[in-house]
Amino acid sequence: MRILLTNDDGYGAKGIKVLAGIMRRYGELVAVAPKEAQSGMSLAVSMGHRPIGVRKLREAEGEQWWCLDGTPASCVKYGIDNVFPPLKPDLVVSGINHGSNAASAAHYSGTIGAAMEGAINGIPSIGVSLDAFDPDADFSCVEEMLPGILDVLIPNISRRFGTYYNINFPNLPASQIKGIVPCRLGAVHWEDEYQDFYSYLEKKGREPSAADLEYISRMESDELLYVMAGEMVHNPGDFEDADHKLLEKGFVTITPQKLDCTDYDELQKLCGIF
Repeated sequence: MRILLTNDDGYGAKGIKVLAGIMRRYGELVAVAPKEAQSGMSLAVSMGHRPIGVRKLREAEGEQWWCLDGTPASCVKYGIDNVFPPLKPDLVVSGINHGSNAASAAHYSGTIGAAMEGAINGIPSIGVSLDAFDPDADFSCVEEMLPGILDVLIPNISRRFGTYYNINFPNLPASQIKGIVPCRLGAVHWEDEYQDFYSYLEKKGREPSAADLEYISRMESDELLYVMAGEMVHNPGDFEDADHKLLEKGFVTITPQKLDCTDYDELQKLCGIF
């Protein structure tokens, strides 16, 4: 099997290295990952007829690693169009993301955006995430449990155009995980998302990092400084069997998603009006 790997945390992130270690048993790997972190990019692509840097990092038998100065979806495009021809990948796997992509986070996620790009190209695609933002997160539960999930999922994976899979792991040892549950996508939103940067740091008991200070040094004198944080709020129709609620309870969640965003009830109503 020919497998295209990517992520949204950048080619040097721990998550994609762990993912490669898991996926080697399933076939030949081509990893094309962003040069820099690209979280929150969803299905965005690097456009504008601007130059895009690509570098081949290394190659060994049955494995290649590339980095591209662009979004996760752009990495998938590059792999499909420029690395695999005349063949195509049999599977796209994106992750392991540092942080949950359950509920509405899936709509913003670069990890899931890469899986969507695979699905747009008719390739079975999977996004994998761990509910931990630590750059040195403990992925041992994913290492232990993901192969068993893939052993079942891959032979039964949908060949229906536009379907892709969103798998989320709780930040727990495998021995404490309660089970594996196929489930629906949750419905939430975030409020008070943009907060004063220095007030936020004070609440968190933090000092600005070197990267923060470097960014601040490049700001215009009249610019204000904010940080995206906020509180999650449950929307109407957010049921107990939603992925983020099951994730909080200690389950691994598998949410099948699809590209077709048509509201068919509303379509039927409109057809009766026009």
